[in-house]
Amino acid sequence: MSVKAYEVNMPFVGAKSAENPIIEMKDVDIYYGDFQAVKKISMEILERHITAFIGPSGCGKSTVLRSINRMNDLIPNARLEGYVLFNGYDLYDERVDPVLIRRRIGMVFQKPNPFPKSIYENIAWGARINGYKGDMDELVQTSLQSAALWDEVKDKLKKGALQLSGGQQQRLCIARALAVFPEIILMDEPASALDPIATGRIEELILDLKTKYTIIIVTHNMGQASRLSDYTAFFMVDENRTGYLEEFGDTEQVFLNPRNKKTEEYISGKFG
Repeated sequence: MSVKAYEVNMPFVGAKSAENPIIEMKDVDIYYGDFQAVKKISMEILERHITAFIGPSGCGKSTVLRSINRMNDLIPNARLEGYVLFNGYDLYDERVDPVLIRRRIGMVFQKPNPFPKSIYENIAWGARINGYKGDMDELVQTSLQSAALWDEVKDKLKKGALQLSGGQQQRLCIARALAVFPEIILMDEPASALDPIATGRIEELILDLKTKYTIIIVTHNMGQASRLSDYTAFFMVDENRTGYLEEFGDTEQVFLNPRNKKTEEYISGKFG
């Protein structure tokens, strides 16, 4: 297989057709030491669409998600075989800087994790260490506006981020990710720790963001997956506790006319 490797300065790929795959996974196997966490994952993620990863606990959803921006590299003895391509470039080529990857492919975690700094510095700090030289006040405002948080915090930017509610903290974390100009935002159950009202705000925000960003979300909430996503990947686990991709397709098709019996049983709540 001929796979392009990143140049030293990873080229920014501007606006393209929304039908172009921005991520391609080809026969991806992921291991933690001797344990194989997932096997033979192959799929294409389309640009500026929302893709949901669903499946029972332990099926490798989050492992696959983290492989897209090489967060698994931070886990001792983790390794990946196969290819993860970003705009056609091999993310696991030895010349690729994982830190640079994580600027282009941001991550929002299950539990909000704002820095113990001011609201302003939560946005500015990440942008600053990534070399941003523009108008920082403008960037902070724009990032918070994009995360639907500006009107709630514009008069208290110097106050500690930890004083915000859980839902506000999660939107702040999204704003922090946006401030470094990513192309993709990975979300690992971003609303599972929030109340229904805060969850609704996050879902509205995700739908707004997809006009500019590619979003991949792990969720156990079938309603959330069906409401938000354009495409759904359903993962299962085999007798060896290894995750695999059972079904992948248009969300409407997966939920209303699944091709596989296990998909139908999971979506209908027979297990999970």
